[in-house]
Amino acid sequence: MKKLRKGHGSLEKTETRDAWIMMTPAIICLLVVAVYPILRTFWLSLHEMVLTDPGSGYPFRGLSNYAAILKDTRAMEAILFTLKFTVVTVFFELLIGFTSALIMNKGFKAKGLVRAAILIPWAIPTSVSAMMWKFIYNDQYGLFNDILTRLGVIDGYKAWLSTSSGSFLALVITDIWKTAPYMALLILAGLQMVPDEMYEAAKIDGANVFQRFRFVTLPTVKTTVLVALLFRTLDAFRVFDLISVMTGGANGTESISVYAYNNLMKFLDFGYGSSLAVLIFIVVFIISLIYMKLMGDKLTEF
Repeated sequence: MKKLRKGHGSLEKTETRDAWIMMTPAIICLLVVAVYPILRTFWLSLHEMVLTDPGSGYPFRGLSNYAAILKDTRAMEAILFTLKFTVVTVFFELLIGFTSALIMNKGFKAKGLVRAAILIPWAIPTSVSAMMWKFIYNDQYGLFNDILTRLGVIDGYKAWLSTSSGSFLALVITDIWKTAPYMALLILAGLQMVPDEMYEAAKIDGANVFQRFRFVTLPTVKTTVLVALLFRTLDAFRVFDLISVMTGGANGTESISVYAYNNLMKFLDFGYGSSLAVLIFIVVFIISLIYMKLMGDKLTEF
């Protein structure tokens, strides 16, 4: 028995050693690609590093860059806009995505074709769809103005991207058009995991449509919905390319990611820009922790 246990222990150690050997290349790549840039960005955020003034010597400033964010009116406006954009887009994407998923979950002809077609907006690169919608919103030949004029909603063509409210509306519509299908397919995957027997049992017990939705559908797809919300919330808060292409951050539409990019690449202030990037990382991390807490142990079952 002792020899068997010894052999078993040796085999287990050998498997553990082989597993670490096989994982080593992936770990090294992760350290180089992900961990090092994060640590480097945090180090830069603690220094005053303006490339237009190389003679300064890049002195250590501690948390002064982070304190400057609290006093920066433009940064605060960018954070508030980002939060507003995130809440509005994610809410409507969940509403539209859930409704679309419920419809696609029903049996009808060509549902496979519909499911494939609904992915087209999400499959288009964001920069391409943003440029396409920018033409649609054009104040001289845009399709958006033409449709609203024919319907009698507006009297004449408007420059939607020249005002704060118009730019925000345009960005929200574009983002919903592109990412609501992604939300729908994620939720659809959860709906297909609900056994038909549960609905049949609920019908026998006298539950109506709304009761079956509340007590059967929602509890079953809760984890799937939270996962979908997690992905979309993180993407919406880090929005960059959509705003960069459509408005460039003008008219009060500058997100925190766009503002961080402007400081890094346009103003060449790597210290302050890095502190903004670290702030985005911290907020994203906190959002992830909140969703993880809501999902709890069910995340491992997903």
